[in-house]
Amino acid sequence: MSFGGVPGHGKSRTFSKRNFHGCLENLLYNDVNVIDLAKLKHHVTASGNVTFACSEPADVPVTFLGSESYLQLPGPLQKESLSVSLHFRTWNKAGLLMTTEMHQHAGSLWLYLSEGKVKLQISKAGRILADATTGSGLNDGQWHSLELNAKRGRVSLTVDKEAGSAAHASSPFHVASGNNLFFGGCPENKNNQNCRNPFNSFQGCMQLIYVDNIAVDLIKVQQRIMGNFSDLQMDLCGIIDRCSPSYCEHGGKCTQSWNTFYCNCSNSGYIGATCHSSIYERSCEAYKHKGNASGLYYIDLDGSGPLSPLLVKCNMTEKTWMVIQHNNTELTKLKSSGGKDQHLAYFNYSANTEQLQAIINQAQHCEQEVSYHCKKSRLLNTPDGDPFTWWVGRTGEAHAYWGGAKPGTQKCSCGLEESCIDSSHYCNCDADRREWTNDSGPLSFKDHLPVTEISFGDINRAESEAAYKVGHLQCYGDKNFWNAAFFNKETSYLHFPTFQGELSADISFLFKTTATSGVFMENLGIKDFIRIELSSPSEVVFSYDVGNGPFEVRVEAPTPLNNNQWHSVKAERNVKEAMLRVDRLPSRTQKAPTDGHIHLQLNSQLFVGGTASRQKGFLGCIRSLELNGITLDLEERAKITPGVKPGCPGHCSSYGSLCQNGGRCVEKYNGFSCDCSLSAFMGPFCQKEVSAYFKPGTSVAYTFKEPYELTKNASVQSSSMYSDVTLRGEHIAFSFRTSQAPALLLYANSYYREYLAVLLNRNGHLDVKYKLQNNKDAEVFRMNMRNLANGQLHKVNIKRQADILHVQVDQYAREEFNLTSDMEFNAIKSVILGKVYESGELDPEVARVNSLGFSGCLSAVQFNSITPLKAALLYPSSSPVIVKGQLGESHCGASSPSNPFAVETTHSLSDQSGTIDTGEPIVNAVRSDSALIGGVIAVMIFIILCVLAIIARFLYRRKESFQSREAKGDKSDDSPDFPFNNDPNSQNVLSEHQKEYFI
Repeated sequence: MSFGGVPGHGKSRTFSKRNFHGCLENLLYNDVNVIDLAKLKHHVTASGNVTFACSEPADVPVTFLGSESYLQLPGPLQKESLSVSLHFRTWNKAGLLMTTEMHQHAGSLWLYLSEGKVKLQISKAGRILADATTGSGLNDGQWHSLELNAKRGRVSLTVDKEAGSAAHASSPFHVASGNNLFFGGCPENKNNQNCRNPFNSFQGCMQLIYVDNIAVDLIKVQQRIMGNFSDLQMDLCGIIDRCSPSYCEHGGKCTQSWNTFYCNCSNSGYIGATCHSSIYERSCEAYKHKGNASGLYYIDLDGSGPLSPLLVKCNMTEKTWMVIQHNNTELTKLKSSGGKDQHLAYFNYSANTEQLQAIINQAQHCEQEVSYHCKKSRLLNTPDGDPFTWWVGRTGEAHAYWGGAKPGTQKCSCGLEESCIDSSHYCNCDADRREWTNDSGPLSFKDHLPVTEISFGDINRAESEAAYKVGHLQCYGDKNFWNAAFFNKETSYLHFPTFQGELSADISFLFKTTATSGVFMENLGIKDFIRIELSSPSEVVFSYDVGNGPFEVRVEAPTPLNNNQWHSVKAERNVKEAMLRVDRLPSRTQKAPTDGHIHLQLNSQLFVGGTASRQKGFLGCIRSLELNGITLDLEERAKITPGVKPGCPGHCSSYGSLCQNGGRCVEKYNGFSCDCSLSAFMGPFCQKEVSAYFKPGTSVAYTFKEPYELTKNASVQSSSMYSDVTLRGEHIAFSFRTSQAPALLLYANSYYREYLAVLLNRNGHLDVKYKLQNNKDAEVFRMNMRNLANGQLHKVNIKRQADILHVQVDQYAREEFNLTSDMEFNAIKSVILGKVYESGELDPEVARVNSLGFSGCLSAVQFNSITPLKAALLYPSSSPVIVKGQLGESHCGASSPSNPFAVETTHSLSDQSGTIDTGEPIVNAVRSDSALIGGVIAVMIFIILCVLAIIARFLYRRKESFQSREAKGDKSDDSPDFPFNNDPNSQNVLSEHQKEYFI
């Protein structure tokens, strides 16, 4: 065994590192002092220059504080060589280490740090004569040694005495005798030709400086006996580790320079100078009110708190459902456990226990669907027996009630509703019948949710069969998002416990007011304070003091903020800066002093809506007030506070714009909803198109007046009989997609043989045809644009006011036309989409197009205030619509691909195929018998191959058919007297082409 090096003896060496150079003491091996044995030469031999004394040099470090710092030392006496060595430590990636001038103005030599590497550069008049680079990551705050040797035109650099780190360069140069060496920077005198620094000044520490192998006595420099210096700290290394402790939160990575630290928040889900604020919303409700559709979203339940972001499914219906998934949602068949009395099922959720508790606590309602399908397998053993099955919630307690029943009842939903198949039991399965039945329903007592474990018992009898299914946890309603208070007196306020935000503080809320100023919140200490206020109708001020004097951050809006609409405020203060953002305006920041006080020390109560002095109180509403991720319950405190009312109405003034396509905003106590009854769209914001695919025989007719009313009112004059449906203008909007031309898209008629037709001619151009006067021919208005029968989605907007007609297609310019006939559409009878079956009174040209029917998609059809397609698809029994042919709702009207994260509609087992109650339930094939996987895959591959073969044959035959048709020519199309193809087989050709397109 050897210490301090490996003996060579001419043999190949095992290690590449050179022998240790320095001092060792207290060298023990098996509690034996090896150094003592070496002194006695007892079984230990020493080789080389080994002494048994250790004289440590007196290290005198020097600290370079800033841009004015430099150390000037006399240069070398020799002209042919230069040798400089030193130790340095720094956090900065760049800075000048040393510079000097060459002999007879031959150039300048710079030794400097760049990107954490040591670089050498010799240049003259902007031309680089030599350069070298070595080392990496040298800005780690540790001591590093550096050696520079220059002789006879060759330069070498070595870092940390690593042989592999040496860098070399060649250049003819001479060092000027007596020239000074400058370390760290240059004097401020700009006329100083002996020192020029094109790089950053060095900030850090140096020690053990040697020039021509002679140690520099920094004490003499300090005493001004030799050299010169400025802004240095002698005999002290003043480097500060600003990342220990780290102020970066939520896993942010800390890096630092000499003056400050930085937090890398990448992939953390948080932003800000210290990674304090979450980039995600706190609930699905918040995403919905930003106009987002259903999908998968990350939510941060406590904002800047300790809980990590969570991926959930948001179902944006009238109620905003948050869906938390687990690993066991399939219908699973239970098998005998081989002598065991109980079968255990476990459920692992995508959220941890703390996240689940936060979700349930802030939700208005939560539920989880559970189902038990049974055949001679009892569930709860009602009415008086011990339950065979129980389930465990998140708190670890066992519960013996089932979905649809109340806690502690030991019942199922049928027992609560008194609808069980055997009235002597409280669950269907407890009747113990030989036929399949089930007990299903939602568990909705929040304190017990979610289901984490179920123990099934009665499955070991010979005839017992059972299956279970547990749905995802679903919650709706965000109590925090709508938590609000209304302040109706300037002297009123709410008070809460002292705000705890010593190092980091974030505050967010929404407000609406008509007042010109007022304090939103304030918390005081002995000297410290924090306050947010509306200082003027268009300015919000965030002010605080942590002992460095008052700081203010202001955001001025371009428009008044006291417009009685909701505005958002987000303020954050940390050890580095303060930030304020209002609505979506650019945020403003105020840097904190580098080495000032950082602790915010408060001791009074937190005042909301006013101040301790009751001056400048706030008049209006404050909602969703969050401090460091904790929502203050304004409503509960407002219930017991004079001058403050819980809640705040008037949400439509701010959120009404989310209701699109003619949807009407409806106020609610907690929020709003969109009434889409007068819109051709549906969905939570009336943004989802209602579309259907039409076949040649499909017809949708919306009738204004039934024919029997004509005879019923025969004594009434015809001029007034239908006055309520006489139109002086129409507003028609719809979208379509087709490859058929010609085609009739929309037809409106009257009892006086007046009509309006919207159609594609044989060239695929859009025609609008009006006949509003019997003694005049119909007027045709044609759009000047490309072929619209191209399988793409097109949007049509038609407006007529008296004799002025405007038509716009897609984003093309709107075209204007003038009607020369009557301006009234009298006694309108019906609006028809697709084929018109009452064709006896049709114009001959319209009849020819109508005979072909319509193949394609119609979407979002609106005729004035009626929506015929929506009525036919969603309200067929309560609307005056007549549907003929096949009509089915489709997504063919979507202008872009469907949301890949869209939430699919889920159905309970009782809705599936109607077989659950009469036969064995369909269970998850993977769980019931994994051996079926291979068979299923084989069948799927076989089906795919068959489909591909059919498509290939179909396309080949289509190609032949197309070629044969092309050879026949276009005889009918060339006829100037007959603008439409009247070939009875032409519709079949169009239909085939449409099918090919959708394949």
